[in-house]
Order: sequence, then structure tokens, then C-alpha cells
Amino acid sequence: MVERSSARESDEEAAARVKLLQDAVKRSKEIDESLQETKKALERRKKAVKILLLGQSESGKSSVLKNFQLAFAPRQFEANRSTWKLIVQLNLIRQVTHNMRAIIETLSAEWDPSPPASPAEASSAVRNFRRIRLSLSPLLIIENNLMKMLAPETKDPTKDVCVRAGSGWKALLQAHRNGQSSPPSPREGGAHSLLGASTGFVGKRQSHNSLNNESDPSQALIAQREEILWLWKDHDVRRVLLKRGVQLEDTSGFFMNDAARIASPNYLPTDSDIIRARLRTVGVEEHQFVVEKGGDVGSDVFITDVGGSRSQRASWVPFFDDVQAILFLAPLAFNLTLEEDPRVNRLEDSLNLWREICANRLLAGANLILFFNKRDVLASTLASGVQVKRYVPSYGELPNEITEVTKYFKDKFKSYHKRLSPTSRPFMCYETSAIDIKSMTVLLIGVRESILRQHLKNVLELGAESPVRPN
Repeated sequence: MVERSSARESDEEAAARVKLLQDAVKRSKEIDESLQETKKALERRKKAVKILLLGQSESGKSSVLKNFQLAFAPRQFEANRSTWKLIVQLNLIRQVTHNMRAIIETLSAEWDPSPPASPAEASSAVRNFRRIRLSLSPLLIIENNLMKMLAPETKDPTKDVCVRAGSGWKALLQAHRNGQSSPPSPREGGAHSLLGASTGFVGKRQSHNSLNNESDPSQALIAQREEILWLWKDHDVRRVLLKRGVQLEDTSGFFMNDAARIASPNYLPTDSDIIRARLRTVGVEEHQFVVEKGGDVGSDVFITDVGGSRSQRASWVPFFDDVQAILFLAPLAFNLTLEEDPRVNRLEDSLNLWREICANRLLAGANLILFFNKRDVLASTLASGVQVKRYVPSYGELPNEITEVTKYFKDKFKSYHKRLSPTSRPFMCYETSAIDIKSMTVLLIGVRESILRQHLKNVLELGAESPVRPN
């Protein structure tokens, strides 16, 4: 029986009063626990490695992030494999339905006569071509449904798959695969970043959760497998594409050469598939993972991707505060321009951005690590006969060879680094191909060790500068 506080208080009122007190004590404990958890999280963050990822190429940065996770947190990487399966499939479908439009337009111009030939007069290739144009329509339905789910704000269907940072797209896909109407909460395994926390897929690599027929890419790709392979590998199609100068293989995240493997009943994405999969994120996104292998297992790594477009750069400053290193991706694309402004050369824009980063006093204590990305693309560009001096007049008559070209641009970046940095710091530059997993793993291990050494040095220097308190 509840003791009354006064003679006028009824048993019900006394019970209600006690309940309120109990609830207040419970809330107080929850607040204290939350404050303790927040304090612990802040302490862990202080000790964590914090990296800022800069660059124009969303696909390049995405590949670097996934390589980081694969190298240092492989179990977490494995946990997301089933989710990336759908993204890879969607990449392939978009290449079939959109990149292949270039093939269809080319073949139409080459093969569709005017007036149209009768079926008896049309070649087998033409008949196959016309039939396939109709048979690929189910892929359009799948693509539209998945894009509406992942990127409802996307207006241009020809652009890459795009999701908003922190929107929980992985949790959304997980819920969709499991037939749920809404994504699970973060405590139930939701993920809110490109790397994401564990989403409950560990040990389920062979699981094929059900999607409805109008959103299941697996069944659609299997059904259209032969048509996709014909349209891509047919000798007559290849001949016409070569004749018209149409090249699609140079696009990043290209999966058409893997169509037979991806459009199979037991397909699961390889590490390489996941690294190459294209997915743009809009907005600033922080990725956190716990190191599972190496000398400091259990430590935290925070990698913040602040976006690459010029319109986003004004919002970068708040993320410069306590960063220890900046990974700066500069694609060796001397002959390409920015998507948002075709008048601006991509490499020249990277160089201008590099100058601003080097000179920024907020980043004076951060290591600047330059990744010359897509070295393989540079090699193929030079091999095709493209002259650097046509796009970079200052290159002059220097040899049009990969070693000389790389050295020329490296010297430019190094010069600005030395001249504009507020304090002396080492110049670190690496030539990379973000989709080369083995070389990237070796490189990232070395980069992380250099970051840790610099971080330890800064901590020791800070301790030495602190005044000694008397006993």
C-alpha cells in the first residue's frame, strides 16, 4: 500500500504521485546514461583518426572509401555485400537502358532504312535489333521503380544513381528486400552512410530476400540475359559501333562486359564489383568504422566526404576544425571538363582547389595527401594519341608519355604545396587507380600509418606545450 503524503490524499492520488516520482527518477537515469554515452563517444572521437576526403569525382571517392573499409574493417564490408548486389544490378540496368541508347541510335541510323524494309528483306541482325528494343522494356520498369525508391528527387534519368547523404538508403534497401513497409531503425541495423554500420547481412550471402516482381532486378536481368549479351557482343553491332566511333567501355563503373555473370541466378557481387559500383551521394556525409585488423584494432576512423561540386565548397569550412589528414583526389583527366561547367578543365579546377586547400590556415596542421587517380585512364588516353598540349598549352613540346605527363602535373601540385602551406609539411603524392584493390590496400596501409605517426607527433607536441601543474 502506498503511503499518503497527507490525510487528504486518496490512495489513487498517492499512487499517481509515486508513479510520477518513479518516472522522473527513470528519466533522470536515462539522461545521465545518455550524457555518459555522449561523453564516451566524444572521448573516442578525440582519439580517432579523422580524415577529410576531397575531390571532384564521386565515383573515385566512393571507391577510396570502400577500399578503406575493405582494408581495415572487412567484416563490416562483408555485412553490406547483399545491399551492394542491388546497386551493381541497377548500375548494369542503367547502362543497358541509357548507355545502350547510344547503340540503338547508332544502329538505327545504320540499319533502319527509309522506307522500312519488309520482314522478309530485313537481315537477321536487323530483326534481332528491333526485337530487342521491345524486349528490354521490363528493365525500364525495374529501373524507374528503384530510382523512385532511392532517388525520388532525381529529375534527369540519364544521371547516375543518386542518394541523399544520411538518408538511410541501405536501411531502405534492406527493408525492401525483407518485404517491410519501412526501413528498420538504426538500433535494428539501419545504416546511414555509404560505408554504413552492420545492416544485418552477416552470414546471409546466399539469401535472396523477396522483392516484388516490378522491383526485382535479379529476375528481370535473368530473363533478358540473352538479349543484353547479343546487343553488346554481336559482331555486326561491334562493327557498326567501331565504324561510328562509339566507345562506351571508358565510362567508370562499367558492367556491360560482366553482364553474363551479373545476370545469373546465383550472382553475388565480388569485391571488385562493389568497389566499381557507382552511387552518388548529395551533401556532406561522415563515415565511421572500427578498425578490425592492424596494429590498433578497435580504434575508430572517421572519413568525411564533403562533396565535390563547386556549389558545395562554401559549406566545407566547418569540417576543417579537427581533421588530421586530407585525401585529395585529382583525376589525371587533362582532356575533360566539369559536368556542371563545360568551360572549365577538370584538372585545372583540381589544381585551383588544391591551391586553396594548401593556403587555408585552418588546415595548417593537417597532412595533405594527393592521389593522382585514374592513372589507367591516363595511359589509355595517351595511347590513343591525344596530345596534352592541345588541352594544356603550357605543356609545350614535352614528350606525350605517361611518365613525363605525370611528372609535369605532380611538379605543379608540389610547387603550390611548398609555396602556399602556412607551415612546413611533407608533400605526399601517389599515383593510383581506385579500382585496383591490391595496390590500393598496400597504399592505404602506408597512408594510414603516416597519418597515425603525425597524429601521435601532434599529441606529444601538444602535451609538451601544456603547462606543468605544481603538486
